[in-house]
Amino acid sequence: MDRPVENVRDYPRPPALEETEDLITIELGGVEIARTSRALRVLETFHPPTYYLPLSAFKDGALVRVEGSSFCEWKGAASYFDVHGGDKRVPRGAWTYPTSTTRFLGIRDHVALYPGKMDCCTVSGEVVTAQPGDFYGGWTNSWITGPIKGAPGTRGW
Repeated sequence: MDRPVENVRDYPRPPALEETEDLITIELGGVEIARTSRALRVLETFHPPTYYLPLSAFKDGALVRVEGSSFCEWKGAASYFDVHGGDKRVPRGAWTYPTSTTRFLGIRDHVALYPGKMDCCTVSGEVVTAQPGDFYGGWTNSWITGPIKGAPGTRGW
């Protein structure tokens, strides 16, 4: 795929929210659980993009709300889903911001997930690599470069 290279060092802080028409697919348990070309990307310095898919992109039963929450200084309070596909379940593998901050109103009714916990996630047909670490949900592709936060010793950047 021929597209401009993006360096995560150039992404803004506070993060930006942008629409993308890239085709996003997610597989778990041997089945496709989500597909859309109407996702949103959150771009934040030293992070690969985090993709937020509309709830309507997910197959029925793929997302099951669970208890618990966390807080992002930029987006607000998150709630979580277990992700189901085929014979697999990923506890708290996805999240949403049902009452996001004003700056991130666009991600309401959208869901992000940890690509490293799924069988396969793609952007425009290219399989993604998960952001290092177990805290962030960024998606890395061949056009994403730069020092990426998440590996041991990078959390304080």
